[in-house]
Amino acid sequence: QNLIGTGGVGFVYKGRLNSEERIVAIKVLNLQKKGAHKSFIAECNAFRNIRHRNLVKIITCCSSVDHKGNDFKAIVYEFMTNGSLEEWLHQNAELQRTLTLEERLEIVFGIASALHYLHHDCEKPIVHCDLKPSNVLLDDDMVAHVSDFGIARLVSTIDGNSNNQTSSMGIKGTIGYTPPEYGMDSQLSTEGDMYSFGILLLEMLTGRRPTDEMFKDGYNLHNYVKIAFPNNILEIVDATLLSMENDHVAVTTEVAIHLHPNVERCLSSLFKIGLSCSVESPRERINIKEVITELNIILKALADPRG
Repeated sequence: QNLIGTGGVGFVYKGRLNSEERIVAIKVLNLQKKGAHKSFIAECNAFRNIRHRNLVKIITCCSSVDHKGNDFKAIVYEFMTNGSLEEWLHQNAELQRTLTLEERLEIVFGIASALHYLHHDCEKPIVHCDLKPSNVLLDDDMVAHVSDFGIARLVSTIDGNSNNQTSSMGIKGTIGYTPPEYGMDSQLSTEGDMYSFGILLLEMLTGRRPTDEMFKDGYNLHNYVKIAFPNNILEIVDATLLSMENDHVAVTTEVAIHLHPNVERCLSSLFKIGLSCSVESPRERINIKEVITELNIILKALADPRG
């Protein structure tokens, strides 16, 4: 009953550190799975020298043998009581909960802050390679923590010198969030993370996964939003978000959408960021510094009572 999640290379359990009576999350790697050992090394290496309030904290790593003499590897993390962003964005019958626009904006800002740290404030830039809602965990205060660095890579340079860059060959990522250039064995780059961030942001605004069955034959989440932007964005905004932000609901079968001007401008600005991050060409994507600047403007505008 302590199993709380499964991933590509292992299982995550809820546990307790007896010495501290501290609740933790323990990822036990399935070493029979291809890439599990590599994932363990990558995650331990990535977290060796990085600390940030928006990254999940690794408490310790364990590499040993079990009672049968088999290799055993596990990673112990701080436990995030509010689960993953995935669980909040996509409802199920057992769990009905929603995020306000302010909460979504704060979560987006937290994810962006984590990426800014990884891309610009570490000794060498770190590319996460697998940014998606299930890898964003939320604590007691709904603060976002980026997790799962199992395929993260250190990038020795971001000046375009491919001799020193890391190839995307063998990087699986997750369908829908992985940038298109990785499928063509291009170099890993921070621009790849920006694509994933853009898709994640568009998913947070529309409530639609990039793997939704409506997206096929070259039609994707980016195109879906681009067609509606900027004049018809309210037609594609997540219905649960609209119902929370709507000032007035008409007593008819149709819902009359009357949003506060601040809210509408905020949504438009966020959609613009999501589109700018998820364009097909890596060179045309905005970087995380530009995103942080834009998000700060949106946060201030949304908080302004004058509208």
